[in-house]
Amino acid sequence: MAFYEYLGNMHMHTPYSDGEASHREIASAAQLAGLDFVIVTDHNIWVKGVEGYYGDDGSGYVLLLVGEEIHDRTRHPQVNHCLVYGANQEMSHYASDPQALVDAVGEQGGLSFLAHPFDRKIVWQPESETIPWVDWQVQRFTGLEIWNYMSCFKDILVTPWKTLRRVFEPEKAVIGPRKDTLAKWDELLTDGHYVVGIGNADAHGTRYRIGLLRHTILPYDYLFNCVNTHILTRAPFSGNATEDAALIYGALRHGNAFISYGMVGSARGFRFTAQGDSGASAIMGETIRMGSGVTLQVIVAQRAHIKLIHQGEIIAEEMNVENLTHVTSQPGAYRVEVWRAYEGIERCWILSNPIYLETLFS
Repeated sequence: MAFYEYLGNMHMHTPYSDGEASHREIASAAQLAGLDFVIVTDHNIWVKGVEGYYGDDGSGYVLLLVGEEIHDRTRHPQVNHCLVYGANQEMSHYASDPQALVDAVGEQGGLSFLAHPFDRKIVWQPESETIPWVDWQVQRFTGLEIWNYMSCFKDILVTPWKTLRRVFEPEKAVIGPRKDTLAKWDELLTDGHYVVGIGNADAHGTRYRIGLLRHTILPYDYLFNCVNTHILTRAPFSGNATEDAALIYGALRHGNAFISYGMVGSARGFRFTAQGDSGASAIMGETIRMGSGVTLQVIVAQRAHIKLIHQGEIIAEEMNVENLTHVTSQPGAYRVEVWRAYEGIERCWILSNPIYLETLFS
């Protein structure tokens, strides 16, 4: 069956919270970056009346949707940020109770993703904010923000001098998502949880002034060329915002998606699939019964370093290839990492969502 691939970003802010660009300006930046959709997530406010398709000025159309980044403003530090998509109503009144929030979002048919779950301080600024997820007893959330560009960017600001350099050359230092985030994802998957992974910009467009020098730290259009999420749908976008939003949220709910770092190269066309007995097949996010065994296949558009991961361990690996095939009879969640050289350093390029293998008697 053919799938339709769309590229989007789902974490950014406007002046309704702590961002600089309007919804229309964000849509324009997304058009320039070649995105198909964006979901704006202002802090603790759900903005109505701005959703829809924006364009075309020669750069194509982009679908802008509105979600929310919810956290308890009365808690210090203000940990436990949750990205909410598709609830279609204000949900911030649940902010003080993360489990109540996740459950209420689910009751509204929405999705909940734990944002930047292992966020850290800037090491040379001890007063800087740190906003990880700390209440890991929470259940029934949709997934994790596996790669938050801005959170990872903080990790490379190790000295004042390096901070100044990285502000102007971030692509030379960003390598991949946090290892502790990937380890937590693998832990949850190994324990039998279905956890969808997404990657986002967390764009604010913050403007700084030092004397006569003015600089926007990581502008929206730049970030929309970095860490994004690709979705796979069974039907094409129709141009109707409501119908296409349903396709986006459906793909995210089921994990029919993968993350890419666009600076390394275009990841469009990446596929991770499974083939089982009697013609059974699965894509990322789906479950397949094993029978006598399952063949897992990875395809990328350019030669790269491909890793197949099961229970946190690399079980198959190929260097400088465009595909990897592996036959297995072990149950569990299997995911893929693809790494590729950029600016002389091997960097994370693609992170797949898992394919789940079950025994016939599970």
